[in-house]
Amino acid sequence: MLGTNSWARFAAALLLGLAAALSPQAVRAEKLTILLDWFLNPDHGPLVVAIEKGYFAADGLEVDLIEPADPNDPPKLVAAGRADVAITYQPQLHMQVAAGLPLARIGTLVATPLNTLLVLDDGPIDSIADLKGRTVGFSIGGFEDALLRAMLAPHGLTLDDLKLVNVNFSLSPALLSGQADAVIGAYRNFELNQLAIEGHKGRAFYVEEEGVPPYDELILVAATDKLDDPRLGKLLHGLERAVQFMVNHPDESWALFAAHRKGLDDELNRRAWADTLPRFALRPAALDRGRYERFAEFLIRQEVIESAPPVESYTAVLR
Repeated sequence: MLGTNSWARFAAALLLGLAAALSPQAVRAEKLTILLDWFLNPDHGPLVVAIEKGYFAADGLEVDLIEPADPNDPPKLVAAGRADVAITYQPQLHMQVAAGLPLARIGTLVATPLNTLLVLDDGPIDSIADLKGRTVGFSIGGFEDALLRAMLAPHGLTLDDLKLVNVNFSLSPALLSGQADAVIGAYRNFELNQLAIEGHKGRAFYVEEEGVPPYDELILVAATDKLDDPRLGKLLHGLERAVQFMVNHPDESWALFAAHRKGLDDELNRRAWADTLPRFALRPAALDRGRYERFAEFLIRQEVIESAPPVESYTAVLR
């Protein structure tokens, strides 16, 4: 039989073993897959910082960021249960829900529009009214047509007054080559910097100042039947911590992002990082219902969607 001292030592060892087994480090992290909207770039900064700072890991998450082969696929794959979360755009969510995809917005990544109508500063376009008879390049039909229609209307113009040309995603090259006098769909944090690096100054007409309601550019969506998954709340908690850190420590945050993967540390990303930083959602889980209602009404007026379901059917506020 064990003596009193032996029992004490045994009990102490048992308690130490249990404590180690129950420690956060000993608990296996739960995997969470996020499909990005495009290749990894500064728009995804908070996700990278949360990984590098260990904010996700502290909540028992192992987050995997996946770049899509086709940017249109991530929401569809999440709706089909083949991934946990997708990064998409508020305008596209309205269209996806109208098309029947069982998706819900669970958080916001970039809380302001990034989209612009972009021209060269030394070109022939000084105001939107000057677009009459000019060529405008676009990359994605449908939604960008709706933006352009709304921006043209206050100036007495319609799409019939323009020549539209699909330039795919070669927006800056289309301007520089003279293929287009203006391009719609250019991001203010990327294409403007891309032109500057090439030695050209661009001028952006911001969509939210030209008749388009403000909206969330980048959001996180999950399948509507997975909204009770506790990993989603942990994801948003880690994102909030990351954005707070980025605001407080912008230089250190850039260094974490630039070192995350080979190829991220370049001049375009460096400039885009600075321009994107003030646009990240400080409260990723917070929802502005009115913003979603107003934008749905805008899309109905622009005949992009026929009707909109109640906001609560395609959004969620997670605790």
